[in-house]
Amino acid sequence: MNMPMAQRSKLAAGLYLIATPIGAARDITLRALDILASADVLAAEDTRTLRHLMEIHGIALQGRPMIPYHDHNNDSAAPRILRAIAEGKSVAYASEAGTPLISDPGFQLGRAVVEGGHLLISAPGASAVLCALTLSGLPTDRFMFAGFAPAQKAARQTFLRALHPVQATVVLYESPKRVHKLLVDMCEILGNDRAGVVCRELTKRFEDVSRGTLAQLAAQFDGRDVKGEIVVLVDRATAVPASAETVEAALDKALAQMSVKDAVATVASAFGAARRDIYQMALDRGKK
Repeated sequence: MNMPMAQRSKLAAGLYLIATPIGAARDITLRALDILASADVLAAEDTRTLRHLMEIHGIALQGRPMIPYHDHNNDSAAPRILRAIAEGKSVAYASEAGTPLISDPGFQLGRAVVEGGHLLISAPGASAVLCALTLSGLPTDRFMFAGFAPAQKAARQTFLRALHPVQATVVLYESPKRVHKLLVDMCEILGNDRAGVVCRELTKRFEDVSRGTLAQLAAQFDGRDVKGEIVVLVDRATAVPASAETVEAALDKALAQMSVKDAVATVASAFGAARRDIYQMALDRGKK
């Protein structure tokens, strides 16, 4: 099957954030290809990776400048990119894999563009966080991306203690060399029976998704030679029962700031309560 050719068109001056595949090269959008074909300047966390991706999809560089932008050269690369935008040029920025600015050095660049009053456009696409969430089987109505856990045990356990009460599915990135240590600490801090998921090499040939309790996952990865990109997810904390007085106080505060519908939804979510019960409480308190 022939793939549609990228369409070259004039882009307005600004920074265009391009989501790139996290594994399978075909997981890139047609819009992203069009932007890569059209931008006046190309910037990338790893220019070799972007060059290879463009070659796969038949996009020629055509003499356009390609600027490396990463954690170690922001002071020199960012001014160059901002100057190009100020001169009326369009700049496409691609992270090494996935969506720019998510656990990615592009954050500083994006903020500088906004602060400079320039156009910032996102061409959404592949994301390891969202891909892992959809495969996990864990609740997706509320989630928290917490980045990488600290490498040292003491700091990692302190980090996990802060996540213990979070009423949302927590998503982490982890090194394959440390994933077992992370799971062991999760058992100790978050509890053996908490549901978890370990995703490895998402969208790639050897994609693997392991599900179970944290204790089961720690046992599965004990002594295992793990390779590839890792995403670890853990289910939300069990809601701690709150007194009726506490819930009523929260409801009164919410009702003073928003509609009954929104207040009920907010309080029910915060306390893990049924919406109908909170709605009845609002009615009993004279709210129409």
